[in-house]
Amino acid sequence: MGLDRQLRPATQSDVAREVGVSRTLVSFAFRDAPGVSGETKQAIFDAAKRLGYRPNAAAADLARKHRSAVGLYLMDIYNEVYADILSGVRMALPQARNRLILSVSQSIDGVDRGAVESLIEARVGIIIAATLLDPDERVRELARIIPIVNVARPVPGVDSVYSDDDAGARAATEHLLGLGHTRIAHLAGPDYDGHTVRRRSYEKAMRGAGLVPWTAPADDFTQAAGQRAAAGLLDAADRPTAIFAHNDQFAMAVREAAYARGLAVPGDLSLVGYDNSRTGRLHGIDLTSVDLHAMELGSVAGAVAMNRLNNPEAPVADERLTPELVIRNSTAPAK
Repeated sequence: MGLDRQLRPATQSDVAREVGVSRTLVSFAFRDAPGVSGETKQAIFDAAKRLGYRPNAAAADLARKHRSAVGLYLMDIYNEVYADILSGVRMALPQARNRLILSVSQSIDGVDRGAVESLIEARVGIIIAATLLDPDERVRELARIIPIVNVARPVPGVDSVYSDDDAGARAATEHLLGLGHTRIAHLAGPDYDGHTVRRRSYEKAMRGAGLVPWTAPADDFTQAAGQRAAAGLLDAADRPTAIFAHNDQFAMAVREAAYARGLAVPGDLSLVGYDNSRTGRLHGIDLTSVDLHAMELGSVAGAVAMNRLNNPEAPVADERLTPELVIRNSTAPAK
């Protein structure tokens, strides 16, 4: 083996010389194209293994004029729900045939077009986006450039996979109402197009019970922003006896703010989150939370993406999952 081979990755030409066949035949073997006998194919694969050759998937896509890679955009890697979505997506993709390229937002408010554009520049065939905060029309514009599977909310005209936030937020609010709470606040997320369903459902349930909604929006989706909003609620003269948080991350912020003020959960404050994260399920936290089935969201989104890659003219997908309220020890009857 020459020094130049030691300093560079093996190529198809190296494999062809090792076996004594043409480079085209090696290419056919790795693409599983017809015209290569089983014996020759095995000899090519054995030689590739000896030489450490790895097929270049991007180059193969270019040769086939077909993009097989799947891009996955995640809004926030620190929020456990996105790790579960990633796990679900990975389960849905046949790893031997499809590459998964990950891009994570670097923006604290989650609006990071550069992270999405990096996937387009990577020449992926489709993007699974969890969660785009852009207005619906902007998402549709993006989908005209590259196929999009939008995860978290429905966008008309775009493949969408989402949990029924209206049903989930209603169940959370009605649970607290059923426990006799009347001063129920909602720690909401920032006001982005298509992402206010939980807030609106909470407010509707409160009005339906003859009560005045008490909504406190955070200024971004970080836990620090959640703590700032929680402080405003808990320092009020007539503080709430129960808080429904937009997600488990905000619920943890409320919990920390409550304990810093000497308030016990649920003795002094009932608390409901949204996501049913692993942290919320830990013993000692026992957070009542709405399970939006994040891993299933990811696996369904992966299946929709594969169908779109294989059937570009397929009807637009609209996959709505039903959330479930999981009651634990962070809520108790009002005193």
